[in-house]
Amino acid sequence: MSSKPVVLTGIFHETNGLPKLFQDELEKHFTVIPEDHYAANPENADSQIVAILPWFAKPVVTEEMVKRMPKLVIVASISAGYNHLDVPMLKSHNIRISNTPNVLNDATAEQAVTLMLAAARNTVVGVKIAMGAAQPELNINFHGRQFSGSTVGIVGMGRIGMAVAKRAAAFDCKILYHNRSQRSDEASVGATYFKDLNEMLPLCDFICVVVALTAETRHLFKYEQFSLMKKTAIFCNVSRGDTVDQDGLLKALNENKIHMAALDVTSPEPLPRDHALLKCSNCIIVPHWGSATEKTRLGMCQMAIENTLQALKGDKELTSEVFN
Repeated sequence: MSSKPVVLTGIFHETNGLPKLFQDELEKHFTVIPEDHYAANPENADSQIVAILPWFAKPVVTEEMVKRMPKLVIVASISAGYNHLDVPMLKSHNIRISNTPNVLNDATAEQAVTLMLAAARNTVVGVKIAMGAAQPELNINFHGRQFSGSTVGIVGMGRIGMAVAKRAAAFDCKILYHNRSQRSDEASVGATYFKDLNEMLPLCDFICVVVALTAETRHLFKYEQFSLMKKTAIFCNVSRGDTVDQDGLLKALNENKIHMAALDVTSPEPLPRDHALLKCSNCIIVPHWGSATEKTRLGMCQMAIENTLQALKGDKELTSEVFN
């Protein structure tokens, strides 16, 4: 082992692991052990590892693993969400925890607006028509929904939710929101607070979900909620797949309770190829790309690195620690 601190990460892979730009950045500061190398010979590494940096919930951090790592100081997840971590277990072993909020606010908000616009304006269908193998019969009267001037309901008015609201406000949208508490700065985007989610839903043309996944928000959206929405409503989820009861969503789509769903996240990811949602003509799904810009992803990696270095120095405050 080199003199650099030893950290465990996911595998390096350009499609389903840590991208090369992460590897270069991590190796400036650490001796990096990818998960596949660790799995082949964990005994030699366990006594050296001081930090684990999960990416897309991998490696899975178990209590058994933690007990085998006497020098482990921090689990620094390269993500805003942390539902993949057993926070109480890590705290019980005095392992520090950090995530990477804020840096991905703009990219995720852009993705939310992109999905709502794509669903509203039939973008996916239009691409298939215009770029299909056969000469297309252009339907110039295939009408979509208009986002400008519509009513947008945001569920989860945290940093990302506020970033979505600012972008929707630029389209002259009316902003409604449901949150655990009312924001003192809601007037900056002309937003109206609804303590009761079900009261807000019937008023919205677009519903955008941006909540963290917790025990309280798991299956926050069920068939009941979709049934309350306008039949013309477009539902967008950029939070976590498990905030939605997918069976309820599928039933609502098949019964045309809502106009369309636009999803950046599902449960599981990816969906099995025979999953019924993939056959819905009124549903579009993209592969969890909310933060997928090079600038944002590199910023997330750098924040996780900084959190790790600060924790190893014994600093009390981490740049993004939310686990007091």
